[in-house]
Amino acid sequence: MKLGDVSNAGAAEFGRPLDGVKILALEQMQSLPWATQFLARLGADVVKVEHPLHGESGRAAQPAISDPQGRSLGATFLRNNLNKRSIGIDLKSDQGQKLVRELAGQFDVVCENFKPGTLAKIGLDYETLAKENEKLIYLSLSGFGNTRQSPYKHWPAFASVAEAMSGMYEAQQPPLMNPVPGLGDTGTGLFAVVGVMAALRHRDVTGVGQYIDLSMFDSMLSIADYPINVWSMGIQPKPDEQMHAPGLAARFKASDGAFIVQAYRENQFERFAKAVGKEQWLDDPRLATRYDWSKNKDTVLAPDVEAWAADKTMVEACEILATAGVACAPSMRPENLFDDPHVEAHDMLVEIPQPTGDGEPVVVLGNPLKFSKVVDGGDTRVPWVGEHTAEVLADFLDMDNSKIEELVKLGVLTKAQD
Repeated sequence: MKLGDVSNAGAAEFGRPLDGVKILALEQMQSLPWATQFLARLGADVVKVEHPLHGESGRAAQPAISDPQGRSLGATFLRNNLNKRSIGIDLKSDQGQKLVRELAGQFDVVCENFKPGTLAKIGLDYETLAKENEKLIYLSLSGFGNTRQSPYKHWPAFASVAEAMSGMYEAQQPPLMNPVPGLGDTGTGLFAVVGVMAALRHRDVTGVGQYIDLSMFDSMLSIADYPINVWSMGIQPKPDEQMHAPGLAARFKASDGAFIVQAYRENQFERFAKAVGKEQWLDDPRLATRYDWSKNKDTVLAPDVEAWAADKTMVEACEILATAGVACAPSMRPENLFDDPHVEAHDMLVEIPQPTGDGEPVVVLGNPLKFSKVVDGGDTRVPWVGEHTAEVLADFLDMDNSKIEELVKLGVLTKAQD
C-alpha cells in the first residue's frame, strides 16, 4: 500500500471512531508517538509539540533520510508519526509555556512522556491544566510511573530497561536481550491507546476528565505474565538454568530458514509426531511427559524433525504440519515479509516516498485493525518540524499571523519554512 491509498473505500461515509477528538502530544522517541499515531489512524487530530529547532529526539535516530529543509528524519520518527500536525514551541520560554497552557484548554487529551516531574516545574502538569479544563484527559507515560512510589523512578527508561525488569529476558538461556525490538515501547503504547479510549468513554458518562499514569515497567510485567505465574506454581529454574515448561515450543531448521512448532497437549504432540513420520516418539520413554518434550527437544526431536524438513522450505514444512492440525509458523525474516501474500492482502506495509523524490520508499507498518465501516489506510506523511505552527495557533487560539511572526523572531516558535 502506498502512502495515502485506502482500502474499504465504501466505508468512508461512516467516518472514523475518534473523529473530532483533539490530542495535544508532548512526546518523543517511540512509546507515546506510537500510541498517538494509532489514535490518529482512528481519526483523532493529533498536534505534536516539538523543539522549535531540531524537533523531538526521535528525528535524530539512525538510519535516517532528510526532509525538504535538510533536517534529519530518523527511522524512529518515520514509523511513529504519520497523520500528525507539528507545532514548534520552545518549552523553556515563559511565552512557550503559556501558549501550551492556552492550547491545552482547547484539547480533549494531553499526552506526555517526559521525565517525571519535568512538566510540573513549568506549569504543564495535570493539576495545573485541569483547573482551566475539567474535561481534560491527561496521560503520562514514563518508565516507572508518576503517582506511586518506586525506587527506580530516577532511572533512565528505554524499552530494554522495562523489558529486562519484567523477567522476559531470563525466560530463555542464555538470556535473550531485545527478543522483540522496541516491545517495551510499542507494548506500553498499546496500553496508552486503551487508557485514552477508556477515559474518553468514561468522560462521556461522567462529564469529567482524569489523569492516567502509565508505567513501562508495569506494562511489560503485564505482557510478560507467564514466567511470574508459573514460578508461583513451582516452575523455578535457578539463575542461568533453562526453564523447561510443560510442553513443546521449539524452532527447527528447513532448507531456506526455520520454522516453529508449539504443542502443549498430548493430542497436539501426537499430530506432530504423525505428520513428520515419527510415531515412535509416542512410545519413547524420553518423551513420556510434557516436560520431557521440552527437555529433550534438542537431542531427540530436532534431529528427526530437521531430517524430515531438509528438502522442504519453511513454508512447505508448515503447510504440511498445519494441514495436519499442528500449530506452526515459518520464522520470517524481513525479506520474507516484503513478499508475503498475507501481508500484502492485509495492507500491512505502507510505502513512504523519499521527500526528495529520489531512492526507494521507506516502509512502515499499517494498521492491524480492520473495520467493516472504517476505511483502512489514507495515511498522511510525517510532518516537518513546526510545519503546522501557524495553522494550529490560528485554529485553536485565533492568533493572527503578525503575532505568530513576532514569536518566531523571538525564537519561541518555528515554522517549517524557517
